[in-house]
Amino acid sequence: MSDEAGNAGWEERVAALWERIDAYGPEEFRERIAELAGERGDEDAAAVFERGAAHDSTGLPVEAVRYYRRALDLGLTGLRRRRAVIQLASSLRNLGRPDRSVELLTAERDLPADRLDADELALAPAVDAFLALALADTGRDREAASLALGALAPLLPRYNRSLAHYARALLTAPDGS
Repeated sequence: MSDEAGNAGWEERVAALWERIDAYGPEEFRERIAELAGERGDEDAAAVFERGAAHDSTGLPVEAVRYYRRALDLGLTGLRRRRAVIQLASSLRNLGRPDRSVELLTAERDLPADRLDADELALAPAVDAFLALALADTGRDREAASLALGALAPLLPRYNRSLAHYARALLTAPDGS
């Protein structure tokens, strides 16, 4: 079997396990992800990321943060890299570090679109949504509302332009208006 075929098989098994997450208890799910990750080793960024995501999804954000940081340090790329940044920032926010979450997500939001593939670009609204949560937690409510409304505007069947305008206006209007 070629490396490419082996990688595809591993990816399919990981995806299948995630589809059945609710069929397992938290510890069993983490163990199953750990088994799959073990096939690739401790230096494989994708495997480390999957372990982080499993810890995150089963209520262990402290451990998830360690895995996400390690995966990023190992050079995680593509869609998983963007997911790792979002999930790391979300976990940090939940652990009382919304300031760090804002830093990470602002940097992620500022990446030039030409450096991202279509799958990564598709997560732009998620970046904005989690950044809005972190901004709200740091007391920057108007920025948070502006960002959330700006992300929502393109999804509406009508009023897109108006809502986008109002989202921008939140940043320039005096408080209370």
